[in-house]
Amino acid sequence: MEGTDGRRRLVFVAVVVVLAAIGIYLTMLGGGDGESTPEAAATRRNAPASTVVPVLPSQVASTPSGEFDVYAYLPLGRDELAAAADLARRFVGAYGTYTYADPVARVDRVRRFATAEFGDELTRSLTAPALTQHDSTEQTVSDGSAKVTSIRDMTVGSVVFVVDSIQRITSTAGERDQTDSYAVTVMKLGSDWRVYDMQPADAGQDGDTSP
Repeated sequence: MEGTDGRRRLVFVAVVVVLAAIGIYLTMLGGGDGESTPEAAATRRNAPASTVVPVLPSQVASTPSGEFDVYAYLPLGRDELAAAADLARRFVGAYGTYTYADPVARVDRVRRFATAEFGDELTRSLTAPALTQHDSTEQTVSDGSAKVTSIRDMTVGSVVFVVDSIQRITSTAGERDQTDSYAVTVMKLGSDWRVYDMQPADAGQDGDTSP
C-alpha cells in the first residue's frame, strides 16, 4: 500500500513539474512586453527607426495662378513697346519702297521716321551717285514691306528690333523677291520714338544710342 502511495506521489510531482514547465513556456511566448522569442526581441531592437522622407519643392517651373503681367518686369510698358515696334516696322517698309525715277521721294519718306542725325546719313547714302545711277540704268522699282521678328536689346530709352524686309523688285532683268534682316535701333525723344540707326542684323547692332 505504501508502495502504491509512493508511486502516486511521484506521478503527482511529475505532473506538477510538467505543468510548471508549460506555464513558464507560455509566459515567455506571450509575455506582456510583446516579445514572443529572444530572437524576435533582438530583431525588433535592431530594426531601424522609421523615418519621414521630407517632401522637396518641385524644380519644374509652373505658371502662377491668375494673370501674369510680363510687362511689369520690363523697362517699357505694353503701349510704349508696341509704338516702338510699329515705328521700326514702318521705317523698314518705307526704306524698301522706291522707284528709280524719284530717289528724293524715298529720302523724304524715310527721314520722317529718323532722328535728324540719322536722317542726314540716310540722305547721303540713298542719293549717292553710284546708287542712283545703278537704279536708273536698271529702271529699278521696289515695293517693300516689313515685319518685326524679335527684340535684341531694350532699355528705358531705346529698343533694338530685328526686322525682316521683304521687297518685290522689278527691273530690266525681270522680277525678283529679296529678303533682308536688319537690326533697327529706335530711341525715345520726349513722348515720341525715332529711328536712331539701322544695320544688317548679322553685323551685331548693339543698340548704343550715345552721340
